[in-house]
Amino acid sequence: MPGAGEVFNEAEDILDEHDKALLATSASVKKEKAKPKRRPLPAQLPRIEVVVDLEEDDKMCDCCQSPLHKMGESSSEALEFVPAHIKVIKTIRPKYTCRHCEREGIESVVKTALMPATAIPKSIATPSLLSQIIMCKYQFGLPLYRQETMLGDIAIELSRQTMSSWMLRCADLLSPLYQRLKDVLLSQPVIHGDETPLNVINADKATSYMWLYCCGDDKPSKGTNIVLFDYHNSRAGQCAIDFLDGYEGYMHVDGYKAYEQTNATLVACLAHMRRKFIEAKGNNKKTVKADVVLNLIRKLYGIEQAIKDKSHDEKFKIRQRKAKPIVDELYQWLLKHKDKIPPKMALGEAITYAINQFEKFRRYLDDGRLSIDNNRAERAIKPFVIGRKNWLFSNTCNGAHASAILYSLIETAKANDLVVHDYISTCLQR
Repeated sequence: MPGAGEVFNEAEDILDEHDKALLATSASVKKEKAKPKRRPLPAQLPRIEVVVDLEEDDKMCDCCQSPLHKMGESSSEALEFVPAHIKVIKTIRPKYTCRHCEREGIESVVKTALMPATAIPKSIATPSLLSQIIMCKYQFGLPLYRQETMLGDIAIELSRQTMSSWMLRCADLLSPLYQRLKDVLLSQPVIHGDETPLNVINADKATSYMWLYCCGDDKPSKGTNIVLFDYHNSRAGQCAIDFLDGYEGYMHVDGYKAYEQTNATLVACLAHMRRKFIEAKGNNKKTVKADVVLNLIRKLYGIEQAIKDKSHDEKFKIRQRKAKPIVDELYQWLLKHKDKIPPKMALGEAITYAINQFEKFRRYLDDGRLSIDNNRAERAIKPFVIGRKNWLFSNTCNGAHASAILYSLIETAKANDLVVHDYISTCLQR
């Protein structure tokens, strides 16, 4: 007699005729990509030619000993790494006084040029050095204590405490730019939101959160590409309410209910639904009910792949014609199986989640500007998550706020294909 677990699993495993019919029209499989060829090295890099020639004695024919003539050449290229170097900028300001007044016994005024404006007065930091430290920590996840060691290896004594205070100062200087980017972001008709935990040692709560809001794409496009981080020691809906400041456009989000407290029109994420059904399928190699949903989702993504370069109007029309029937079929399948699958089973949980999100998800059909998922935000927040694995935590709330500003400018620069070091350095010179 089968065990209780096997009996309950039948609800997830057994396919009815309708399920089989839906699986019979499987989503098209992508063609296997050709093996990529090595790309040529960038043409703008300086090149040094090294000629490897035959010895003069070898430039004779092995057969008749006649001299050989050059018929051509073969060439190859390799990258040479030149370690970064640091130089000292010595600012000299000549002083001037009046010799005539000196001879006449009149007190002479000493004149000298004003000291050029610097990002951090009375410090040894130039915008270039500050940008390098910011880039290493926030773009490449290199903690300040490691940068301290690296600088020490080239005889530069610069403590992590000093660098940390510089980061706070830079964030303060760049905060007006952050605010301007926020104003532009909140003027967009469509944005994306997400959040991730952050440990802050000297905070009131053990776990704080870095909230993310972005718009556009993660590479240069016709739209406006902005990525902004916002630190709070809470995951409460008030955090999103305060940042969005009454924003009433579309916002792509996951299923977190805090966003429902905002004025934004929420658009749910199909990728999150898909993950629930992947978890429900687990390691089961048989074709089960979860595969029916996954197959329908693959079809929807196939349509999105085909229309990714279309205009907003064209996307809307194609979605209405091709995607809407699949979305309707998916919803009917979910409703049909809602009461058949126990809600505490993995498939039951996936179905409940999908039904709860479905009204917000299907909004993407009604406007060609909308996306089928919230992957834009997930890609934008990923560098922060990876960096967090290296530096683990922030010491103070002020440090976390500074990190939010600096991460924002770096990720926005990357999304617009700017050279991060040059961009931050230029901003600090303004």
